[in-house]
Amino acid sequence: HALVVGRDLFLAFSPEREDPGNQSHQMSSIPKLVGGLDEPSGTAACALYRAAFESVLQVRNSEVAEAAKLVENIYRAVNIALVNELKMVLARMDIDIWEVLDAAETKPFGFHRFNPGPGWGGHCIPVDPFYLTWKARSVGMHSHFIEHAGEINIQMPAYVVQHVQSALNEARKPLNASKVLLLGIAYKPNIGDTRETPAFVIWKLLSESKADVSYYDPLVPRISGHLSEDLHFLLGKESVSNTDLPSAVAASDCIVVVTPHACFLPPLPAAAGRNFAEGAVATSGAGKAGPAVSPSHSAASGGGLLAGCLKGFAGPVVDTRNWIPKHWGLNVYRA
Repeated sequence: HALVVGRDLFLAFSPEREDPGNQSHQMSSIPKLVGGLDEPSGTAACALYRAAFESVLQVRNSEVAEAAKLVENIYRAVNIALVNELKMVLARMDIDIWEVLDAAETKPFGFHRFNPGPGWGGHCIPVDPFYLTWKARSVGMHSHFIEHAGEINIQMPAYVVQHVQSALNEARKPLNASKVLLLGIAYKPNIGDTRETPAFVIWKLLSESKADVSYYDPLVPRISGHLSEDLHFLLGKESVSNTDLPSAVAASDCIVVVTPHACFLPPLPAAAGRNFAEGAVATSGAGKAGPAVSPSHSAASGGGLLAGCLKGFAGPVVDTRNWIPKHWGLNVYRA
């Protein structure tokens, strides 16, 4: 006989809530939303999840649970786009977006900081909001904010490449045949995940202009996984090794800071620790505290080697994350 939902078969939706690399929030401590196709399904699913999660919250149905997931991702996508657009507008006015955000963040209410970057990445934020865009059209509506956010975030890699070209022009070098070294290609700091990373789009655009591109990322020693057809040329590319990093930096005509990992800097003593603001260095752009990387991990990944190499670099450095300290004295171009 046919299975009956709520009696023989129980169906529910529970959105993923995960922040890869974040050691501050363990999976079991993140509140778990659950929405069933009917009341018995929701109740059964909640009972299952309570075995693994500290807090399980049942909502009225699966539609509410799925819409909550979309809202969470859309919130980030739209705010990332907002600060990316403001970055470009304020740059034309010769106003530093980072100083502006530092000032705005002093307001103790009504403001949540998001930071600009080279685009968006990961398997959620660049993808999930457009499920709602599609669904909205099916009911005769248009999600203008989502669509505009997509337009802005998608153009950010090209904005970075424009700055690379301008920086090289000022050094009286063409982009064609110039050696460009990308620092960090994961979609966010301190993980090796490259899904939807803007670094690959930056690489593609640079290659189309005949630049000679390489990368340094100890957390992504080799590019693998599923890539769109236009990015297949990246499969199998390997990171510059720690041994070859000094010569690779010295040979570069331009260096681009895409995703700076904690291991790029020397480790601090264990007692001191180091907490990196994810928004300052992550593709996601969210202004929350990011994961701290232990000194042992930093040392194992060549911690401090990159910093030492960069301090002697005379060429242009395109910094998409406001990561390069001023006291290093480098020729920095913010993008």
